[in-house]
Amino acid sequence: MRNNGNQAIALAITGASGAPYALRLLEQLIQTDQQVYLMVSQAAQVVLATETDLKVPGKPREMQRYFSELLDAGEGQLEVFGREQWLAPVASGSNAPRSMVVCPCTTGTLSAIASGASNNLIERAADVMLKERRQLILLPREMPYSAIHLEHMLKLSQLGATVMPASPGFYNQPRSVNDLIDFVVARILDHLEIDHELQARWGKSSNK
Repeated sequence: MRNNGNQAIALAITGASGAPYALRLLEQLIQTDQQVYLMVSQAAQVVLATETDLKVPGKPREMQRYFSELLDAGEGQLEVFGREQWLAPVASGSNAPRSMVVCPCTTGTLSAIASGASNNLIERAADVMLKERRQLILLPREMPYSAIHLEHMLKLSQLGATVMPASPGFYNQPRSVNDLIDFVVARILDHLEIDHELQARWGKSSNK
């Protein structure tokens, strides 16, 4: 059996609308004591400033300090990598993380991953996950999808990625936007096999 020594989870935030999903997921990963490799695209920094009240620094080291303090991360639990930090663990199959989530995933990032472009660290990291047959979860957030977008999603699904559009359900009778966010983040955590209490399971009574 192949030994996967690196148990970190990589989280890439790109410039699609949906920054609250990414922030809630990052919070949950830190709270459940996961080691996290974080990558944030330049476009995502613009979206973070637009969709949240956070003042996230642009430089990786400052961003790492900011999120570590905000989320009370343990020493070394969170590492932030820049777009061309090619010596980061995520850039090589010899030290790839166990899982990677792109949340939210722009259709441009979707296209680049589907074509193996690897023009920046996020794209390269996703390419590594595919070639190493490791877990890659993509959350495209667009409406409507064009035939091009759908073709890319089909291709990536056939290559082993999990395509999980940010489409919250309503059967738990959500009462707030945060409930809708938690629905999507809960499904991500399910696929990462991380225990959570963000929402009631189907067939179980709700805590609300």
